[in-house]
Amino acid sequence: MSEESESAGELPEYAERVLEVAELIPPGRVMTYGDVAEWLEEGGPRQVGRVMSLYGGAVPWWRVVRADGAMLPGHELGALDHYREENTPLREASRAAGSHLPRLDMKRARWDGRTPAEAHD
Repeated sequence: MSEESESAGELPEYAERVLEVAELIPPGRVMTYGDVAEWLEEGGPRQVGRVMSLYGGAVPWWRVVRADGAMLPGHELGALDHYREENTPLREASRAAGSHLPRLDMKRARWDGRTPAEAHD
């Protein structure tokens, strides 16, 4: 894709693909940046993170997360509102943690990209 078409408001093809995956993630579930890259068989966590930081505002950005389940710095409260609204599994912060914010319960919240029907095959 030429720089001209990108400046005309078109997204780079990889960015479009990342955002399409973000839109597929069901409410209450998440995928890590690395999961999205693996799903696409292209790029890596950093590339997916870059796309989400630049273009992710129009999709459910809170469903693409860090592998450790920590909230996205600077967006913790907005994400937490979405997680609670969607009943996304959370783990309360431990007393030893420096933050009072919960983390995502990655074992329960992580989506493998399969529909419920595919999961039973």
